[in-house]
Amino acid sequence: MTDEETAEQEGGNLWVFGYGSLMWNPGFAHRSVQAATTFGYRRALCVRSYVHRGTEERPGLVLGLDRGGSCRGMAFEVEAADRAAVVAYLRERELVTHVYKERLLPVMLADGRRVPALGYVIDRAHVQYAGALKAEEAALIVADARGRSGENVDYVQNTLEHLRAMNIRDHWLEEVGRRVETLLAHRRSAAVV
Repeated sequence: MTDEETAEQEGGNLWVFGYGSLMWNPGFAHRSVQAATTFGYRRALCVRSYVHRGTEERPGLVLGLDRGGSCRGMAFEVEAADRAAVVAYLRERELVTHVYKERLLPVMLADGRRVPALGYVIDRAHVQYAGALKAEEAALIVADARGRSGENVDYVQNTLEHLRAMNIRDHWLEEVGRRVETLLAHRRSAAVV
């Protein structure tokens, strides 16, 4: 049985792991929420955005859950009665271009329990996978990209603000944010001269 079939067919409550916008904007009914960590995956700006934060000519970067390390996020407990509707909603939201793969991830909850949680990890074979970028490479891309939903820098700054509010540190993403700010400040001062 695949992870996708398991997510659909298992009875009981479902846990969903959020590492990006799902943490502060889940968009689905849930019974409880708590901080959680998954191991073997890390949060990364590794998805080329062709529509919302960039274009095909100048792609932006958005978050993906990539292999390696660990990731602190939030786990949402979904009632068994809502399971099918939540899975359908998440598939519509996360699998638009199939850059993510649906998986059941091992998650440790803040209360110490270990549970399987539905999550979406990057498909490294997908054309939108940007790979493991250095902070300076990511910053250059983010500083110049714009898409339908606005500037890529706004996406990164908004993500960092939410992570700080949730007391979640992501040192690599914070470094990207600092480098973007420095780059944009340098450009503004050069334009004034």
